[in-house]
Amino acid sequence: MEHLIEVMELIKEENKVESGPNVKVYEKSYTEQDKVKLVMVKDAQGKWLLAVGEGKILNELNGTLVSHGKVCTLSHENRLVINRYFDYTVPQAFGTEIATMGLGDRLGLASPGHIETVRNRNIKPILAQQSIRELTLTNRTMTDILDAASYAVFQEGYKDGYGADGDHIKEEKDIEHALSLGISFLTLDCSDQIQNGVESASDDQVRASFAEISEEVKGYFTNYYLDNAFDVNGLTINYDEITLMKNVLIYSEALDYMEHVYKNYISNADKAIDFEISIDETETITSPNAHFFVANELKRREVTVTSLAPRFCGEFQKGIDYIGDIEQFEKELSEHASIAKYLNYKLSIHSGSDKFSVFPIIGKHTNGVLHIKTAGTNWLEAVRVIADTNPDLYRRMHIHAEEHFEETLKYYHVTPDLDSITPLNNQPDEQLPKYMDNDAARQLFHVTYGILLTAKDENGNYLFKDEFFETLNENEDVYRQALVKHIGRHVDLLGL
Repeated sequence: MEHLIEVMELIKEENKVESGPNVKVYEKSYTEQDKVKLVMVKDAQGKWLLAVGEGKILNELNGTLVSHGKVCTLSHENRLVINRYFDYTVPQAFGTEIATMGLGDRLGLASPGHIETVRNRNIKPILAQQSIRELTLTNRTMTDILDAASYAVFQEGYKDGYGADGDHIKEEKDIEHALSLGISFLTLDCSDQIQNGVESASDDQVRASFAEISEEVKGYFTNYYLDNAFDVNGLTINYDEITLMKNVLIYSEALDYMEHVYKNYISNADKAIDFEISIDETETITSPNAHFFVANELKRREVTVTSLAPRFCGEFQKGIDYIGDIEQFEKELSEHASIAKYLNYKLSIHSGSDKFSVFPIIGKHTNGVLHIKTAGTNWLEAVRVIADTNPDLYRRMHIHAEEHFEETLKYYHVTPDLDSITPLNNQPDEQLPKYMDNDAARQLFHVTYGILLTAKDENGNYLFKDEFFETLNENEDVYRQALVKHIGRHVDLLGL
């Protein structure tokens, strides 16, 4: 603690930062740059960056001048200053040789717990990961999530590298924006270009649709794939006429878009970008045959991907375990993993949180090199903390979520039996955290996060948000340990 003495003197002198036992010092954040000492602290008003000494970074940080230095807010402008001086606070790409976990932080409070979870494990955290949908529902921006992740890394003194994902981006304007902000990972969602009706069409309908394609395109696919067998690490993949036609009809537009995005944005980016292809947000299950078709086409077109997310058999619904035939899942998962290995990218598992029954299978067949996306489960652990520490708030949120659940079904596919949830009036306060062990209650909260965090009364005051964040900030360490336990279980079952 000796190196903090000068900084603590600054705390005592500055009225905006309360001194005494109400100040928390994040010791792992302490660092020195040139002749300036920096540390992050928290008081009743929030978190602050304290800078003491004389040096260039002190002049660049925006803050309140005091005798020894500055007291600085955790603003976006100050985050950019920190990024310029401390490389470890800048998101980076990790490539195909190590596992990565998209953790996501809908609240801007979870990343310290995520960092503690992955320390000394064979996995790298993608701390900033929110889709356009999630950002819209929570009234946040990509800048907000990048700021929160970067400051969390600084707070924890975490120097092993982290990533930031422009998650499930569809439109070029959003791709441009995400890259301009400095993301290191881009998940291209091609669901709008994938033709969902083809799989259920009759053979005659498939032939008729295929006949409308230009002769040049038909020849490109037919000459290469029709009646050709591909040996994929011992797995034989081939295409008869109907199978090939279906794949072309389902994926050809999406493939053109993937190639366009890669060659116009990813390959021209000013730094390395982990490029992920998402073909999972569709009604069409990705057979191993279809997976190889898409991935091999990308290789033919010289599109380099870091990871690819198929839609697996069964259901990967939000916030609960896998639904489906586990034996069939393992068979197909092993084939998907073989294809990914053969074509040199990582298999990506979306909606991966809480799929405990299949994690050992996934870890086994990917040999511990994969990408897995989680997000909502961190919000659910926050709800569990609320239930434990502020039961009145939990009860009000639960009732509101039930009243507004139907509104969420235009965004999410979940099938909870809400009637199976024990009525609140039958539960004492000490039993409320157990609602987050019930599948229906988990999904109820999982999909209503946006409604709960933005709900206001007739005077424009938030119904829950302010009290929710106040409670979590008061129980910062409780939330951290909840995440370490819950996300740690994910990592352990994956064998990482």
